[in-house]
Amino acid sequence: MSIVSIEPATAERWYDLENLFGPTGAYGHCWCTFFRRRAKDHTASISCDRSTRGLDNKEELRRLTLDGRVPGLLAYDEDGPCGWVSVAPREDFIRLSRSRTLRPADPNEPGVWSLVCFWLPPRRRRRGVGSRLLDGAIEYARAGGARVLEAYPVDTAGGRAPSAEVYTGTVEMFRRAGFTLEGHHLSERVVARLELKTE
Repeated sequence: MSIVSIEPATAERWYDLENLFGPTGAYGHCWCTFFRRRAKDHTASISCDRSTRGLDNKEELRRLTLDGRVPGLLAYDEDGPCGWVSVAPREDFIRLSRSRTLRPADPNEPGVWSLVCFWLPPRRRRRGVGSRLLDGAIEYARAGGARVLEAYPVDTAGGRAPSAEVYTGTVEMFRRAGFTLEGHHLSERVVARLELKTE
């Protein structure tokens, strides 16, 4: 399988994104809105009615996309969309500013973008699609004027972990891409940062 292109999730690509995420909305009906919504507004909890589970999340992502906000990037191969990465200015991810484990040391630091999630259908995993999406996210953030791209990977110590646990990416993948890795100032999480040189 070869990646043909990495494209922004613009309004005209909403149906590609919807079809990629499928009936479960990527991970557990989240529709990649976990970091974009306050806890009380996020409807992917297991207590939700099955028939409406995640519906508000889907509508939120749809609204953002159709309003032209570009919530992330889509990877395409010869068969269509095959992967997703959520990347945007850090202030778009309201949950980060409230998180006990990921809250920024300086929430007002200018020019910081965040990469918060990857989604690949099971048959697309472990084929290099995630790394291509990461490369695309770096270039997209740089083109958007970002000074720093920040991410919050999981340290698997070089081993494997269930995909639902590593949706933010792995320490090793960010290390290979040249990110600086440091412990979070308030928690045991790792923060990956890449200084971006803009022309």
